[in-house]
Amino acid sequence: MSIRFATQSGDFEVPESQKVQKWIAEVVKRRDRQVGNINYLFCDDAYLLQVNRQYLDHDTYTDIITFDYVAGGLISGDIMISVERVGDNAEKFGVPFVDELHRVIIHGVLHLLGLGDKSDSEAREMRRQEEAALGLWNDLFHEEHKA
Repeated sequence: MSIRFATQSGDFEVPESQKVQKWIAEVVKRRDRQVGNINYLFCDDAYLLQVNRQYLDHDTYTDIITFDYVAGGLISGDIMISVERVGDNAEKFGVPFVDELHRVIIHGVLHLLGLGDKSDSEAREMRRQEEAALGLWNDLFHEEHKA
């Protein structure tokens, strides 16, 4: 059982990756589920567009694609994230890159936990759950800076 990070080109590293892994595991645990094998691939727009066309028949850029391999309470899947899209969205929404990266990372996990985002109501709930998970990140790791 593991959470792994890889890159398409090898030039991107997840900041504080061990903390991110612990955070993801805690989000899963708080849903009474267990981490199976969650694999992240950080890539560029062109690569993710190719995957979107090939596997989902969508001809659009996206920040994330999640392939769900969940079995019962064991949360497993492949999550592909465009680092370029994350950067563009961080600029667009006026947030730090790492905050947008965390939002997208947990968005994929929330999909694996059964949340959708196709309808307006699903999208609102997804955003609410993203915010709750980001709050958990702050609770887990920003407390250590308050000594």
